[in-house]
Amino acid sequence: MFSEFGNVSSRKVIMRRLTLPAVGLLGVAALALTGCQSPSAEAAPADPNAPITIATLPVGDDPTAENPVEVFAEITDVPDYLSVVEAIRADHVDIGIMSGFPSALAVNTGEVDALVAFQGDGKPVSTCVVLNDSPIQTVEDLEGTTVAFADQASSSGYFMPVYMLHEAGLEQGTDYEAIFAGGHEGSFAALEQGQVDAACTAVMLTELGAPMFPFADGEWRAVGESPAMDIQGAVLGRQSLDAETRKVIQDGIAEVFSPENAERLGAYGSFAAAEQTTDPESSSFESFAEIAAVAGVELKDLK
Repeated sequence: MFSEFGNVSSRKVIMRRLTLPAVGLLGVAALALTGCQSPSAEAAPADPNAPITIATLPVGDDPTAENPVEVFAEITDVPDYLSVVEAIRADHVDIGIMSGFPSALAVNTGEVDALVAFQGDGKPVSTCVVLNDSPIQTVEDLEGTTVAFADQASSSGYFMPVYMLHEAGLEQGTDYEAIFAGGHEGSFAALEQGQVDAACTAVMLTELGAPMFPFADGEWRAVGESPAMDIQGAVLGRQSLDAETRKVIQDGIAEVFSPENAERLGAYGSFAAAEQTTDPESSSFESFAEIAAVAGVELKDLK
């Protein structure tokens, strides 16, 4: 519960499982905060026992970390990042925790609000991983190879490494073949099984080690580093949330994702250590447009 990370008005987290019938969603996590509400689209009066639903993707099981998603609720998988966005747009869930690019895509629709933005830390976001005995030494050496990416809406597993390759003069589909493994774990498995020459992923995952990153020291090498992102990620909310519920969510996020919890949160540690901006302007996400265009995605086209 939230109280494991801080005291958020002594509210309890009640766990339950929720299945969504729309857009192929397989499921979401659900949480309920005593004293909070999950309003209808008309922002009905607060029901103190109504649940706040949260959709996010699993980030793996790190036994050394206290995953905040597990703190919030029992988790079932959703297919991909954009399914989370669609669930929020359709009012099936209240909030979603997303990385920078899917957040920018969502906000650009004009149908999803950013409740909290986690500011960037100025550090490289992505790298491409090769096996230690690979002849690939530089980003330029990836010409003519097959490269695994996590998901077509992933910040660290697609947009940022594609931009890194672009800056090295390599274009997707022309200079290298791209495959999408459905997630970072799938990319690592494809590399381990020899199905691809490189797997592009988050620098943060390579630093966490097992079980988030399956290769031991001496088994792999990092090739290249992408630029940093202005915004690492965001908490997105449906636009029909009332002001009271938005404030409860923002306060709760600030308590859990706080600097003193960074080490405990494992894969979420970068969010915890980041400066938070509540109710960020949509213009805050404009820096993503150029990088998205390199990957063949126009933010304005997602409606």
